[in-house]
Amino acid sequence: MPVPSTSPTDPSHAPRAGARQWLALAVLVLAGLILSLDFTGLYLALPALGADLGASGTQSLWILDVYGFLLAGFLVTMGAVGDRVGRRRLLLAGAAAFAAASLAAAFATSPGMLIAARALLGVAGATFVPSAMAMIGALFADPRQRALAFALWMAGFQAGMALGPVVGGLLLSAFWWGSVFLPGLPVMALLLVLGPRILPEPPRGEKHDAPVDAQSAAMSLAAVLLAVYGLKELAHRGFGPLPAATLAGGAAVGVLFVRRQARLTHPLLDLGLFRLPSVGPALVAFAVPGVIGGGAYLLTNVHLQDVAGLGPRDAGLCLVPGAAAMVAGSLAAPHLARRFAPHRVIAAGFAAVAAGYLILTTVDAGGGVPVLIASGVVCGLGVGPATGLLPNLVVGAAPPERAGSAAALMQTMAEVCIAAGVAVLGTLGGAVYRDRLSAALPDGVPAHAASSAGEGLTQAGAAAADLPPGLADAVLAAARGAFVDGFRVVAAVSAVTAALLAVLASRRLGR
Repeated sequence: MPVPSTSPTDPSHAPRAGARQWLALAVLVLAGLILSLDFTGLYLALPALGADLGASGTQSLWILDVYGFLLAGFLVTMGAVGDRVGRRRLLLAGAAAFAAASLAAAFATSPGMLIAARALLGVAGATFVPSAMAMIGALFADPRQRALAFALWMAGFQAGMALGPVVGGLLLSAFWWGSVFLPGLPVMALLLVLGPRILPEPPRGEKHDAPVDAQSAAMSLAAVLLAVYGLKELAHRGFGPLPAATLAGGAAVGVLFVRRQARLTHPLLDLGLFRLPSVGPALVAFAVPGVIGGGAYLLTNVHLQDVAGLGPRDAGLCLVPGAAAMVAGSLAAPHLARRFAPHRVIAAGFAAVAAGYLILTTVDAGGGVPVLIASGVVCGLGVGPATGLLPNLVVGAAPPERAGSAAALMQTMAEVCIAAGVAVLGTLGGAVYRDRLSAALPDGVPAHAASSAGEGLTQAGAAAADLPPGLADAVLAAARGAFVDGFRVVAAVSAVTAALLAVLASRRLGR
């Protein structure tokens, strides 16, 4: 299956990119790395900033989550805005806002100020992702070069996610907590200086003068925020009235949003993108791995810290080999796709992901760090081809004037699926944990301690600290065994899901 091209001529005769285009890509990749670094770089700084600013538990959660909430919530809107006003103009405005918000976050003097700065960072980040991906499609007309360019973009994004805790730990060992927000400043300055000279302005199409429908933008934001918030509440508290009502509200607003787009002459989201060949299956194949990846990432972190007993920094280092393997898989994918059909490369990758999760089903309560690292490497190598090839397939198949909207839709679906994975698979693992723990707790455990231990492995450790040594050891052993049982069930479900994705990629993307 040939890789789609945005060039109006024969792809085999498309002009090849030169040094200027590759320099532009390097700047975009570096900025994307910084953008993803902000997702994970704050975790290690949270205790220090919480103590310094006097942040409550709720405020600390909002400091962590508001960035991802608003980035996901504004992606569709910013994709449409970029398609209308110009992607380069929007990206440079977002870079300036990101730099200003980073400074405000670094020197925040109150929890409210830090939450507001993180919110602005999320909005600024939402301007960047669809614009950058549309520009990559415009920079590289040659299909092979464009495939490699998208693979490098995704590799940079993945590297930022993995390096966040490592970079944060290094900065915190030498500077104050606000230093974790400063790496983005020189990168955004570089983007602002070089961007006007080396970044292209992709075509905007006939509708670029059409106004952005404010009601659609509000509905898009509300639907995504309600969905992501409801899924996070489901993951943190289990099923109850609040997550149920929030998820139902998000679904209702989402349905109304889709119906409105179908009626508008110039919709915020062009539903015709789903009718383009391969785009629908490619969107599913790109987003759904976030479900199993989000759930496994959550449980892996818990296992490394609460079962294996590693600190946050060491736990983060154990995740680096898997992230490096994902980067390697992304970069290798375009080369493999030249020899084999892209859909076969993607399908083989998902089969490897299934094998990686089967490895994870062998984890035990004795630590299991080598198993976790091996599973992460195999899964990373397997998911790399999907992350490396599918963005090119989606953005390249869309008309150039709709490339920003296509990229925004793809990234929004991925963000929601990651939150869904944390919620659904986290809830599944928690249900198995509680069931196994209730049968494994020794006699003589006080009711309040048993109730606390049932809330999770971390809570079990806190409850055991107040018990006599022998009983405490027994409670911890039971809790760790129950957690591992739940982890194995989640790994098995993830393996089956990855196998189904391999079938989808083989049958549907091949068309």
